[in-house]
Amino acid sequence: MTARPRGVLLVLAKQPAPGRVKTRMVPPLSPQQACDLYCEMLQDVLITTSRIAVELGLAPILAVHPPRAASALARSAPTEFRIVPQRGADLGERMEWAIREAAASGADRILLRGSDSPILDREQIEAALRCLDDVDLVLSPDLGSGYNLLGVRKPTPGLFDHPMSSRTVLEDTLANAAALGIRAVVQRASFDIDTASDLDRLAAARASGCGASVAELCPRTLSFLDTEGLWP
Repeated sequence: MTARPRGVLLVLAKQPAPGRVKTRMVPPLSPQQACDLYCEMLQDVLITTSRIAVELGLAPILAVHPPRAASALARSAPTEFRIVPQRGADLGERMEWAIREAAASGADRILLRGSDSPILDREQIEAALRCLDDVDLVLSPDLGSGYNLLGVRKPTPGLFDHPMSSRTVLEDTLANAAALGIRAVVQRASFDIDTASDLDRLAAARASGCGASVAELCPRTLSFLDTEGLWP
């Protein structure tokens, strides 16, 4: 008999298309280079997430936007993933939908991560999972004032009723959590790859003592940047 998963680890991803992904990196990258970089990051994120989910006893889900792209991304995703289309008019609605969808399957530990943070590792994901034993919401900030990992125990209507593309996303989510009586904890910060300056952070992480783990987490991303000569 197959053991019931401890919870869900869900990746929110976009359809790779020039001019639709990594637009804040254009320039200096071209729209095609930005799209190609996103494709490599997404593959790194999916492979790493699949492995971590298996190790932690979580069910991996890939939620795709727009919905029509779900079948195309399913062909390149690791087979462990269940592929679902995202539903909702904006990111906040789509995140709330993803949480409801996971909870409807019986999950009571629901972790959401983006596809822009290729060095998000098992340590951070496992720490977030442990936090949900004691709190209702856990957030791992990125350095752009948002967050790249979120964990909840159940659906949270109203939690994302604020703009999701502002520099106060983290503070707004925490304020909504407090107003809703949701116990929350904030983990250590990491960074997303959203702008050309974020490549400096990735290069620094690679060159530091954690370089070996960075190489393991995002080999395709690093290889693409090396081959294309796109480092700042």
